[in-house]
Amino acid sequence: MNKRHKILLASGSPRRRELLAQLPIDFEVLAMDVDESYIGGESPSEHVMRLARAKAMAGFSHHKGSLPALGSDTIVLLDGEILGKPVSRLDAEHMLGRLSGRSHQVYSAVALVVNADTLLDALNVTTVTFADMPPAWIRQYCLTDEPMDKAGAYAVQGGTGQFISHIDGSYSGVMGLPLFETAALLRGAGLLT
Repeated sequence: MNKRHKILLASGSPRRRELLAQLPIDFEVLAMDVDESYIGGESPSEHVMRLARAKAMAGFSHHKGSLPALGSDTIVLLDGEILGKPVSRLDAEHMLGRLSGRSHQVYSAVALVVNADTLLDALNVTTVTFADMPPAWIRQYCLTDEPMDKAGAYAVQGGTGQFISHIDGSYSGVMGLPLFETAALLRGAGLLT
């Protein structure tokens, strides 16, 4: 039997934990507090990649380099604008109203710090299309906590899933950790067979 390697998942997201558990690798979880502010002039891909790298590097440093560290970040992009996590229930309603009946992109970046000299990263971009969501349903949904800590104010695996008419790309990427890219990075580092 092959030895399973161990890494650090530098994220407090239960969704990322669930997704990573689908791969044959041992991991421990440590949420890293990284400034997620947008830097002027950054493209959406530069922004999400920078944050994934920063989380992985923070996790690697926190463990003093004893474990490879995996970081990830996900953003929702509509009409060239990044929709972050809602700051209020009203903000969540506004975001979902804008997404209703339209397509948008979800950028999900993953970064792996293998050692002091090696950082691997990858980006997945998926297009998600929502059917029309009734305003009354949006209001009710936003009374729950589900949209409050999610980019774009929705969880693909949650209540809004009933209104997603099409996904062109990675379901796991929309959830927050693109498994194909993550597995490829781990294999590239010799941590997964």
